[in-house]
Amino acid sequence: MTEGLFQPFALRELRLANRVVVSPMQTYSAPDAVPTAWHRTHLARFAIGGAGLVMTEATAVSPEGRSTDADIGIWSDGQAEALSELAEAVHGCGAAIGIQLQHAGRKASTAAPWQGFAPAPIAPGMEVIGPSATPAAEGGHVPRQMTEADMERLVAAYRDAARRANDAGFDLVEIHMAHGYLLHSFLSPLSNLRTDSYGGSLENRVRFPLRVVAAVREAWPAEKPLACRISSVDGVDVGWSLDESRYLAGRLRELGVDLVDCSSGGMILPRKEMLVPRGPGFQVGFAADLRANADIATIAVGGITEAAHADAIVRTGKADLVAIGRQMLVEPNWALHAANVLDDRPFERWPVPFGWWLARRRRA
Repeated sequence: MTEGLFQPFALRELRLANRVVVSPMQTYSAPDAVPTAWHRTHLARFAIGGAGLVMTEATAVSPEGRSTDADIGIWSDGQAEALSELAEAVHGCGAAIGIQLQHAGRKASTAAPWQGFAPAPIAPGMEVIGPSATPAAEGGHVPRQMTEADMERLVAAYRDAARRANDAGFDLVEIHMAHGYLLHSFLSPLSNLRTDSYGGSLENRVRFPLRVVAAVREAWPAEKPLACRISSVDGVDVGWSLDESRYLAGRLRELGVDLVDCSSGGMILPRKEMLVPRGPGFQVGFAADLRANADIATIAVGGITEAAHADAIVRTGKADLVAIGRQMLVEPNWALHAANVLDDRPFERWPVPFGWWLARRRRA
């Protein structure tokens, strides 16, 4: 039988109950960089709602790596303790949990999106850093160009974050290498203007991100899967390309990465019309391409809202997993409703305490 959205999926020793992933979505709601009861409830409801894998929001590996001053962090043991409570909540509601490790790079120290993502005051002792001394957008913070010492420090920070994530009970780590944040900004020729061994050629531009991946894989247990979220392209025929993503995915596989989460964009492009056209499943083609040409498992994400569409993506071999983001916010039981549609087994997958009642009501 062709495997669909509600067949299990194994990555190393992790076995997911189904192929539905809740995308990492920042909530900018942790003023002390520590997840709270609000975060535990927010993510646990997706587990109750039937998703196989729930991802945390982007979690900073160092204080200056936060997009805003209300991002979650994992640079201290106290943060790891709070994150372990979050992992326990999701596990207790029936799903696996992954954590996305992040450094915002030149997009750090901004206001929340409902405040316009404008540059925010840089906290004492903090600074904005990046591959080159060019801002992410006009009027943005001008980052300090990173030195080799900065890179060594951040490789260690990612390594320590992976160890803390394991101690906290997470099942999967995803390294954020997309959307114009630090690691993506090293990859893209639009943002990496260096002239040393970390800039210029493709081999040079991938050098620092791959050092981070190698350090995380070394620290992360061999039996647990490692994923990377990438921007498959910067835009249409500009900047980082799909050919380069194929190369990167192959290098990631060689380093022990099991899964590529295929997003796009995040760079300020020379012309707005160079943005990837949006629509239902507008990034699925990237996941299909890398799955076929780089021989690596992929996640399809972006504009996927309908059960039949998500199921078809898996059944036709375009991706191994499907990530749902904004739709989950308005419909946290999305996976359960999708199972009803696809399996024609109303409420069988719902938690017993209320699934039995819903089934009885339907029969009445």
